[in-house]
Amino acid sequence: MSSAVLDRWEDRLDDIFNGHPYDMLDAALTDTVSKFPLDIKPFRDMIEGMRMDTRKTRYKNFEELYLYCYYVAGTVGLMSVPVMGIAPESLIPAQSVYNSALYLGIGNQLTNILRDVGEDALRGRVYLPQDELGEFGLCDKDVFSRKVSERWKEFMKQQIARARFYFNSAEEGASHLDKASRWPVWSSLILYRKILDAIEDNDYDNLTKRAYVGRTEKFVSLPAAYSKSLSIPKTESHPSFTRLM
Repeated sequence: MSSAVLDRWEDRLDDIFNGHPYDMLDAALTDTVSKFPLDIKPFRDMIEGMRMDTRKTRYKNFEELYLYCYYVAGTVGLMSVPVMGIAPESLIPAQSVYNSALYLGIGNQLTNILRDVGEDALRGRVYLPQDELGEFGLCDKDVFSRKVSERWKEFMKQQIARARFYFNSAEEGASHLDKASRWPVWSSLILYRKILDAIEDNDYDNLTKRAYVGRTEKFVSLPAAYSKSLSIPKTESHPSFTRLM
């Protein structure tokens, strides 16, 4: 997409939040904005994430990558909470639920990145922290060579652990959403975790193989997600894991 197209999207976004939709698709969002306490900022930030993809193909550290993940996926969580609702019986601050939604988006995007390393490399893109690649004696050349070395496996173990940390951090908020909204969120948590499992099952070869969760495995995971969705909200918090953040 050109910058002009994204600029136009942003203009239309302002119109939507001011009650002036451009077409029927915009009208649907205008209706949603009128019914739920949505903030325009996550929507603007998502467009900024799209702009990043038009000009940036490398990320020098995790701080830069985290910002990208926030823009393109964390924003989805922040958009969704006002629509999904928070359980009336929840005793934790609403901000904690929003934080968990953000963490789920971050975890999902990190998982997408790890799943798609090989495909992104074919397009000349490396969505991995350059400094952390260097810590394992790796660089872009190793990614483009598509060879799974022992160093690559160790590097991937660290990246997978980080994604799991964000999924773990998302759990508390998932249990504090409105009861009718918990099942799809828990399904996302469980199924995206299984993509990380699939990368491990492929012996960390995400350079020539695409990790995926089969249809049968998805189907049998749904009862577990439903069971989680019935759980009574709890108030415990997950410990911080600074190295992974």
